[in-house]
Amino acid sequence: MGNCLTLSSTTSSRRNSAPPIETAFKLPSPLPTWPPGTGFALGTVDLGGLVVSRVSSLNKVWAAHEGGPENLGATFFEPSKLQEGFAMLACYGQANNKPLNGWVLAGKDGSVGGSVGALQKPIDYTLVWSSESLKIKRDGNGYIWLPVPPEGYKAVGNVVTTSPEKPPLDKVRCVRSDFTDQCETDLWIWGPGESSDASGFNVYSSRPVTRGTQALGVCVGTFIAQNGADDSPLALSCLKNNNPNHTSSMPNISQIQALFQAYSPFVYFHPHETYLPSSVNWFFSNRALLHKKGDESNPITVELNGSNLPQGGSNDGAYWLDLPKDQAAKERVKKGDLQSFQAYAHVKPMYGATFTDIALWLFYPFNGPARAKLELITIPLGKIGEHVGDWEHVTLRISNFTGELWEVYFSQHSSGTWVNASELEFQSGNRFVSYASLNGHASYPKPGLVLQGTGGIGIRNDTAKSRMVVDTGVAYSLIAADYPGASISSPPWVNYLREWGPKIAYDAAVELKKVEQVLPVELKSAFYSLVKSLPNEVLGEEGPTGPKAKSNWGGDEV
Repeated sequence: MGNCLTLSSTTSSRRNSAPPIETAFKLPSPLPTWPPGTGFALGTVDLGGLVVSRVSSLNKVWAAHEGGPENLGATFFEPSKLQEGFAMLACYGQANNKPLNGWVLAGKDGSVGGSVGALQKPIDYTLVWSSESLKIKRDGNGYIWLPVPPEGYKAVGNVVTTSPEKPPLDKVRCVRSDFTDQCETDLWIWGPGESSDASGFNVYSSRPVTRGTQALGVCVGTFIAQNGADDSPLALSCLKNNNPNHTSSMPNISQIQALFQAYSPFVYFHPHETYLPSSVNWFFSNRALLHKKGDESNPITVELNGSNLPQGGSNDGAYWLDLPKDQAAKERVKKGDLQSFQAYAHVKPMYGATFTDIALWLFYPFNGPARAKLELITIPLGKIGEHVGDWEHVTLRISNFTGELWEVYFSQHSSGTWVNASELEFQSGNRFVSYASLNGHASYPKPGLVLQGTGGIGIRNDTAKSRMVVDTGVAYSLIAADYPGASISSPPWVNYLREWGPKIAYDAAVELKKVEQVLPVELKSAFYSLVKSLPNEVLGEEGPTGPKAKSNWGGDEV
């Protein structure tokens, strides 16, 4: 996907002024005092013999002023103001095109009895990279060092210096191997060029390889530095939560409610939106139907809360939901009902329970037709894109060290994107804004047009503010929490794992032919290119499944 708005003038003006990283990001309002609990937002997390703290007070070490995203360079920091008894584990690096909003973990040995210490000094350092031969604007020379751990320990972060001399051995600590997990590269932070170069030097953020509600890998907050393509295992590791009660840092019910009041989004719908969301029970109360394979002509009316829906199992095609039979009722239900609206919150641990994810699900009885952009022309695609039952979501990722909102995932059709808190639009304190796209209901952090395609040809995703808006903070239900400290009773419809709509009832090829016939000759070539690139979710396949059947219910966002 690419935003149709050009950013060249913005980039040019940034080069002539202080880069965004010179400004430290803060949420618009101070964090509230969270309700009392046993482990959430206490500043530290016990990983079962290794205590870690989140350090966001950072001292600048070295910066490049070119290369990386928007060719604005990157800056590298080391943690400062460590709590008493805590040691540095890693440095932090960030691209200069965003306000400074980073952290790294520091560690303290919490082992007891005769166990070997959880932390040890490195025995040496290996030079990973230096800027000495780099011909770009930079603050002198920078050097990235990899700690060499003693036997039985692993390095979890690099050290950055401005001297060719190796750092002192007591600068950083390595971590006992059983407190580490495998990590991988994530987002590109910087390289000497304006895009990542597989054969050159690159800096990436890192994250655990295995992620999900049961995964124990802990993100350190540091970066991975790589020289060229290397298929060998990464020299750095993530941390691992070995605490038998590893979810002890998760929020209790009162704290979840407070978090939601602090950060719950406002969702704006396009001024031309016809197909609005509703509550699930409104959909059911308006005679939504449950069909069974082999007995299609005798559907039954779904009861409130979905109490007569089949529970568990898998999406085997045996059942599906549909709109009411009556045509007038069908057209009315398609349009949804904002008065009944409810957002549905699923709370789950992430990154070894050092973060809380709140996945906020919105239900739309109907997904409207797609529209395409062919250069300067917008054309409707007939029934293409229509389907019954549309589930969309945003996910709030919140630090269990402080309760601070860190980033938000915006689902967009079959994929989505993480957006750092520093790039969100806020309204009424620390509550962010989400925009639902016209007809398709994909979630975006900013208004405007996002094109699903390239070269000015693709599927339109239009968003804008209007009087149609929902305040999820006053209309939400907690439907699940995946850890022992928060007991939530899920309504029966959560455990309905089949389809929320029937198979498409139109021929996509026929619909596309209708569009082609009315196009001027000069646009037909562009239209053929569009048809070849249409994603499966636009062409339509099976009816969509509900939240619990999605891979992100127990895993990370994709």
